[in-house]
Amino acid sequence: MVDAILVLEDGRAFRGRSFGAAGETFGEMVFNTSMSGYQEILTDPSYAGQVVCMTYPLIGNYGVNGQDVESRRPWVEGLVVREASRIYSNHRATGSLQDYLNANNIVGIEHIDTRALVRHIRDKGAMRVGISTEDLDVESLLARVRVSPDMAGRELASGVTVEKSYEYKAEVSAAANFHVVAYDFGVKSNSLREFAKRGCRVTVVPAGTTADEVLALEPDGIFLSNGPGDPASMSSVIDEIRKLAASARPMFGICLGHQLIGQAFGGTTFKMKFGHRGGNQPIKDLTTGKVEITSHNHGFAVDPDSLPADVEVTHINLNDNTVAGLRHKTLPILSVQYHPESAPGPHDSEYLFERFVDLMKS
Repeated sequence: MVDAILVLEDGRAFRGRSFGAAGETFGEMVFNTSMSGYQEILTDPSYAGQVVCMTYPLIGNYGVNGQDVESRRPWVEGLVVREASRIYSNHRATGSLQDYLNANNIVGIEHIDTRALVRHIRDKGAMRVGISTEDLDVESLLARVRVSPDMAGRELASGVTVEKSYEYKAEVSAAANFHVVAYDFGVKSNSLREFAKRGCRVTVVPAGTTADEVLALEPDGIFLSNGPGDPASMSSVIDEIRKLAASARPMFGICLGHQLIGQAFGGTTFKMKFGHRGGNQPIKDLTTGKVEITSHNHGFAVDPDSLPADVEVTHINLNDNTVAGLRHKTLPILSVQYHPESAPGPHDSEYLFERFVDLMKS
C-alpha cells in the first residue's frame, strides 16, 4: 500500500493510503451522501473538475460492471473513501473498483477520516483540493492547489460533450411518437432511457450546436441536460437557448440546463457554499404541494430575485429554500435543479418526464 496525502486550499491536510491510480490530481472538493451508486457517480459528467468524497464508510463491495455507467467514461478528478473494499460480490460484477480506477487513471485515497473531511467542507464550503502519491509535503502540494483552477467562472461542458450528433439507440423503448433533441452538456444515459421508454426518438447534439441546426432537425421538444461548470461562463449557449425559446418548441432542462434556462430569461446564478450532492434532498413541488426525495449534484443555483415576471418558481429545496424548479408562464418551458432520471437515487421525480411529454402532446 502506497502513502497518499489530501490537502485542501485552506491548509487542512489528511494522510492516508492510495487506491486506484498513483499520481496527482486537483479539483473542487465535494461530498456525496449516497450509500451506493458509486459507479454512476464516477461516470456522471457533472462531476468533471471535482474530487468526490463518499460519506458512506465502505465503498466498492459490489464491484463494477458494464451496465451501471452513465456516460462513455468516468469524469471525476479523484475519489475519497474511508475504506475501499478489495473483495466484491455481485452477480453482475466484472471487476473491482480498484481495478476500474486504475484502468481509467483516477487517483483515489482511503483510510482517512472522511467524517472529519465532510464536516470541514460542510462548514467552510466546497474548496480546491489536491491528492498526491508523489509529493507528500503539505506546503509543496498546498502551493499547487492554490494555483489550480477555481470552479467559479470555469466552462467545462465543452470538454465532456460529444464531438458529433448521434441518434440514441435504446435497448428497450416504446413506439416513437415524438422527436426530442437533447443537448449534451454532460448528459447521463438514464435521461435518454427515460425518454425512450416514453415513446421518444432522441437525437443527441454537441453543446455548441446552434439553434438553427437544432430546429432543422424538426424536434417536437428540446432537452437541456445536466453538466459541469459555471453556467455564467456559457454565454454563447445561452444566446442559442433564447432563440430556441422564441420558437415556442417545448423545452425541458435539468441541473445545468435549468441554470442556463434561468440565465436565458434574464436571471442570474450564484456559486453555492457547498452545493447539493447525494440521493436524499427533499424538494417541494409548489404546483401540487407534494414533497419528493431527489438526487442532486450541483454547486450553482438560480437567484429567484433576478427572475422576470413571466418566469415562476415551481419547486424549492426544503433544506435551504433555494430554487429547484422553474416554469415559463406563457411558453412551454420547464426546468428543475435536480436529477429526475436518478441513477443513482430515488425515482420520485420521474413524473417530470411525463410533464414534458404532455407539453409535446399539447
